[in-house]
Amino acid sequence: MDMTAEPNPLPGGVPAGGSASVAAPANPEPLLRLRGISKHFGAVQALYGVDLDLPPGQVTALCGDNGAGKSVLTKCIAGIHEPDEGEMLWEGRQVHIRTPKDAASLGIETVYQDLALADNLDIVQNMFLGRERVSSVFLDEDGMERAAADTLAGLRVTTVRSIRQPVATLSGGQRQAVAVAKAVMWNSKLVMLDEPTAALGVAQTAMVLELIRRLKDHGLAVMVISHNLNDVFEVADRIAVLRLGRMVAEDWLSSFDRQSVVDFMTTGGSSRDVLASGSSHDKD
Repeated sequence: MDMTAEPNPLPGGVPAGGSASVAAPANPEPLLRLRGISKHFGAVQALYGVDLDLPPGQVTALCGDNGAGKSVLTKCIAGIHEPDEGEMLWEGRQVHIRTPKDAASLGIETVYQDLALADNLDIVQNMFLGRERVSSVFLDEDGMERAAADTLAGLRVTTVRSIRQPVATLSGGQRQAVAVAKAVMWNSKLVMLDEPTAALGVAQTAMVLELIRRLKDHGLAVMVISHNLNDVFEVADRIAVLRLGRMVAEDWLSSFDRQSVVDFMTTGGSSRDVLASGSSHDKD
């Protein structure tokens, strides 16, 4: 990614303060399509031929028990791990994501569970950390403040007292909002959120789930990695379930209930009317 480029003040290019959103087509072509992704670490096979579609304007929940391969798959998309086998198609063309810089250049941003925020810096400094704007030989503080404020306003993040307050003073929900706003500033098209509501209270969880809906409304593809099925059924359009490194189910939310998701996570199958992995893919 060109770090000197102007940040996109809002996902989908919607003017700050505007209420317009990008309507996703009923059956959009996947922004990112994974086919046959495998990854091993020495003798340990972490992923076995995983297929996954991530359409724009939709929230895909990636579910699975501990050790299912969710983090490995996410890191393959984010450029931290390079797959051993398989292909990735981005907007219909094959790509090779070997580094986080490769992912960022495509418009892929990841918000990890630890959020990667610096407590001693304020909101603006965190949002531009490593991507600071310079005017002449000085930091463009005014420009960065305006861009940060526009992004937060567009996502309707109104609970922070000041964009110059230290991140250490923010609540868990506010910190998550800042991390998401930081992720979508730079022309992002796909945002991946790792356990975004972990350790949050009821009110803060509701705030973060509403933020996820706004990302979808602005036309972004969103992948949420979560163990919390209440949150999944609150915001997801689609569900994908990994078990022991294999994709065992992927379909629309309406094809699942909570028990069927648990069944797939724990046994790899379900007696309920849920389509198994690959049934919703258009095989080439």
